[in-house]
Amino acid sequence: MTGDVRRRLEAILMIADEPQSLVSLATAIGAPVAAVRQAIEALRADYDGEDESTGRVRRGFELREIGGGWRIYVREDYDSVVTDFVVTQNPTKLSQAALETLAVIAYKQPITRGQVASIRAVNVDSVVRTLLSRGLITELFADAETGAINYGTTDLLLTQLGINSLDELPPISPLLADGTEGFEGDVR
Repeated sequence: MTGDVRRRLEAILMIADEPQSLVSLATAIGAPVAAVRQAIEALRADYDGEDESTGRVRRGFELREIGGGWRIYVREDYDSVVTDFVVTQNPTKLSQAALETLAVIAYKQPITRGQVASIRAVNVDSVVRTLLSRGLITELFADAETGAINYGTTDLLLTQLGINSLDELPPISPLLADGTEGFEGDVR
């Protein structure tokens, strides 16, 4: 029964995206809280490679108690490996706002956050943070006069788009109006 409690807990913990309390884990697998506590400690020791008699090695993940609950996390030693994988091998889809902001930066770089916001006519602070965190854009330099940071795209973006340089991007003029529409003719 003890091994079965461990395996059931392990299955639940593998899919949990929030820390789970001992009570919620016990309820989920139908076991007493004391048995769950004991199984959690055994799993933690197993993952940490603490049972040398069984020849266990320290795993790339660990079982941590955070905020009164338990969850499986990537071991800190492997954060950079996982980050690289997530960014390059398993990219998530970007929102429409992020795609629009990325296009403005790609075509107009170097460009400041304020200039992007002016072109898009919306606040782009959070979108720029998202693009930075995903490694698709980077801070190029700070403007000497204003101190505003200028942004540009990264090689990761080129890789994700499957192109070798920004010169391979399609011309923007046939895709978008030049902004003069509505300003010609009679002004009241």
